[in-house]
Parts: sequence; structure tokens; C-alpha cells
Amino acid sequence: MARSQNAAGNTLSTDPTAGRTDRNGSRTNTASRVTASARFAGKDDDEADLPMLTRRKPFGWLLLVTGVVSWLASGVLVLDRLELYKDPNAITNCDVNPWISCGKVMATHQAELFGFPNPLIGVFAFAVIITTAMVLLAGAQLSRWYWVGLQVGVTLGMIMIAWLWSQALYAIGILCPYCMVVWAMMIVLFVWTTVRNLQHGIIPAPAPVTRFLADWAWVIVGLLYLGVAASIFFRFMNLFLGGGVG
Repeated sequence: MARSQNAAGNTLSTDPTAGRTDRNGSRTNTASRVTASARFAGKDDDEADLPMLTRRKPFGWLLLVTGVVSWLASGVLVLDRLELYKDPNAITNCDVNPWISCGKVMATHQAELFGFPNPLIGVFAFAVIITTAMVLLAGAQLSRWYWVGLQVGVTLGMIMIAWLWSQALYAIGILCPYCMVVWAMMIVLFVWTTVRNLQHGIIPAPAPVTRFLADWAWVIVGLLYLGVAASIFFRFMNLFLGGGVG
């Protein structure tokens, strides 16, 4: 380390990493600050080769959008169910006709799978999704156990949504618009959470499988949407074509 003397005979350091003295007399180390900044920036640099939506902040935005939309839809359903508790003859804001009616769906036993209204599960579950999104957008790193738990929760949610879809179409024969909003958000949430966890090694899988699912994730989402739309059309085809429901 090079040193020099000033006119007063004091020894000065010319090492750029030696730091400087602030106005309070304490010394700061430039090298330490640079290293810390590099580590912070490296969080995003480590994800540079990953698909965009599997990176921390873009995935956080995806969680936030799907979580907020689903939470609002679940909240409306909870309010409607409370209104029906007070007045069983009340008309909910999505009672369009005999085949599109949240109120009639809520009157079935499938609407209370665990003995209480299903939308209550959504209110709490999607609050977790929103919280996770805010944590990611704030720059935090989550442990592997959390991602495993999130994957399990989202997968169970998708299974429940698939069951409710089958019941609405083939057992009840009535559609709930707000429920379908949650269906749509859950499809995106499940597909991209799975792809994200595959990309980050949370779910072990061969590289070709991981790459294929990442490249075709939106196509998979689109096919699932198409499948749901087709199932609704064929189930209510007579209605759409001007006749009654078969």
C-alpha cells in the first residue's frame, strides 16, 4: 500500500480501498461497500438466464395480480353468502338467470365442502399469495421449505378448483361467474408456480422437462382455458343454441 506525506509531515494513504473518514470521525471501507452492493445486485444477475416470469420480481408481480383478483372475487362471494344467511331469498349480484347464479350454487352442499363456505378458504389462501408477492417485490429471499409449502398449497387449490368445476358443470348444472374468475386465476397461478419451482430446483426434474414446460407454459395455460371453455359450451350447448339445458 502506497503512502505519502503532506506538508505537515502526516502520512496519507493512497490505497483506494482504505476508506475515508466521515464528519463524525468514523472510517468507512469503500471495498466493503462495493462488495455489499455487488452481492445485492447479484441476486438479480443470478436469474438472468431464467425465463422472465420465473425470476423473483416478475414472478412476484404475477402472484400479486392473480392473488388480488382471486381475493376480491372470493371476498364478494363471502359477502353474498352472508347476505343469503340473513335472507335465503336474497338475490346476489351475479344471479343472471337459472343457469348463471352464484346464489343457487351457494345453496348446494358442494359450496360448503368442509362445513363452511368455500370462499372463506380463498380469502385466507389468496391473502398468503398476496403477502408472498409483496415479500418478493421487496427483494427478500425465501427458503426452500417455503417454496415447497407454497407448491403444495397451490396444487391442493388447483385440485379443489378442478373438483368444483366438475361439480358445477355435471352435478349442479349452474355456473358461478365469480367462481370462474377464481378458476382462471388458479390456472395461471398453478402453472407458473410449478414452472418457477422447476426452474429453481425446488421440484427435481430432468433438464429437458424443465425447459419444455418453461417454453410452453403459456400454451399450457391457453389449452387449459380452452378446455374449460369447451366443457362449458358442450354442457350448455342447448342453451347457447336457443334450447333448454340437457
